Amino acid sequence: MALLKNIILDLGGVLLNIDYHKTEKAFAALGFSDFNKMYTQYTADKVFARLETGAISNDDFYNYIITAANGTIDQEQVKNAWNAMLLDFRTGTLDFLSELGNEYPLFLLSNTNAIHLEAFREIFTKQTGFAAIDQFFRKAYYSHEVGLRKPNNDIFEYVLKDAVLEAEETLFIDDSFNNINTAASMGFKTHLLQPGENIEALLYKTF
Repeated sequence: MALLKNIILDLGGVLLNIDYHKTEKAFAALGFSDFNKMYTQYTADKVFARLETGAISNDDFYNYIITAANGTIDQEQVKNAWNAMLLDFRTGTLDFLSELGNEYPLFLLSNTNAIHLEAFREIFTKQTGFAAIDQFFRKAYYSHEVGLRKPNNDIFEYVLKDAVLEAEETLFIDDSFNNINTAASMGFKTHLLQPGENIEALLYKTF
């Protein structure tokens, strides 16, 4: 078995606390009773997937939602509902990242979008005083910036090539089983982070 040389971390549910139900409830309050059919932790319909791969603009997304609500809501309401899932960063985990980064090159791989990126950077700055969580990583890969998203193989292939990594030497940590399944099928070492579990509790020498 290859030695562990690199670690790739997910963002939401790993470093940043997320509550998808808050966004589901916020959209329900705006008249979307079936929001969970449009977007969940594990799936995204065409519009949300396109937002997360940068294929549509923020305005296109807002207009789509506003039109779906027959013009009864405005952009600010959509933005607030969409960002409702973003809670706070795990401060103990952030402290641990500096320590872990001294032992392994760290990379970030997140399905996200420009709206959420702005929002969670603001949360991060308020909590830490620093500009962006990217500082903890050799490189941060955001789905909307690279035009690819998990759980598709191509985003993992992109990271391996761009960062010059070998899958067998790389641990991928994520809280979504579908992303973990893809990575495992490609030869990555993997860990599915469970609810209530933090990365500082893992035994990295055992991977």
